[in-house]
Amino acid sequence: MTYCVGMRLDRGLVFMSDTRTSAGVDNFAVSKKMFTWQVEGERSITILTAGNLATTQSLISLLEERSVSGEERDPSILHQPTMFQVARLVGATLREIIIGASETGQTSADQFGASIIVGGQIRGGKPTVFLVYPEGNFIEITEDTPYFQIGETKYGKPIIVRAYDPKMDFADAIKLLLVSFDSTVKSNLSVGLPFDLQIYETDSFISDRSKRIQADDPIYQAIATGWGDALRDAFQKLPSYKV
Repeated sequence: MTYCVGMRLDRGLVFMSDTRTSAGVDNFAVSKKMFTWQVEGERSITILTAGNLATTQSLISLLEERSVSGEERDPSILHQPTMFQVARLVGATLREIIIGASETGQTSADQFGASIIVGGQIRGGKPTVFLVYPEGNFIEITEDTPYFQIGETKYGKPIIVRAYDPKMDFADAIKLLLVSFDSTVKSNLSVGLPFDLQIYETDSFISDRSKRIQADDPIYQAIATGWGDALRDAFQKLPSYKV
C-alpha cells in the first residue's frame, strides 16, 4: 500500500508521496513513487504511483523509454500538446501493461492493478491534476474536488477536507499534508517515511522545488507532535457532554 496526494492551489500544485513498499509484515522496503518529466520553459509533468509495484515500475520505465528518444519512440509524454492528452497516454500505457501482464498466466488483471496521479502544466494550458484508474480511464480535478489521493487514503482525507483552502500558500499546504501523512503513518504500517515532496508554481514550467523528508526532519517532528498536542488542548476547551 502507499499514500500519495496531488493538490491544486491558486498558486500552483503540491505533490507528496510516501516511499514504503511491503510484501508482508516482515518485508518492508523504500521505493520512489514520484517521477517528473520537464522541458524548462515549456512543460512540467509529475506522476505519483500506487498499487502493484511491478506494474508501476513498468509504467514509469516505458514512459521514460519512450521519452528518451522521442522521434523513434513515440508516443512520448514530452510531445503531447495538453495535460489531457498526457493523462490519456498514461492511462493507455497503464492499461497496456496490465493487460499484457494478465496474459502471462495469472487469472485476474486485478492482481496487477495500479492507480496514478498525473499533474503539471504545459504552455498554453493551466496547471491541473488527473486521477488515472487501472482501466485506463481518468478524471480531472475541479473546484469542488481540488485534490486527489491514491493508496491508503481514509486516515489522511478527513484532515485535508477540514483544512484545505485554495488560497493557502505553499508553506501552509505542506504543513497540512504533513499532518495528513503523519496521521496515515500512525494508523497503517504499510505507509511510511521518508516522504517525497514537490512544489510546482503556476507558469514556471519547471519543478525545481523538491525535497525528501526523513523521519528526523525537525519540521516534520514539530508538526507530528504539535498537532496532536493542539488537538488535545482543543478538546479540553470544548463544553463537556453530559450523559
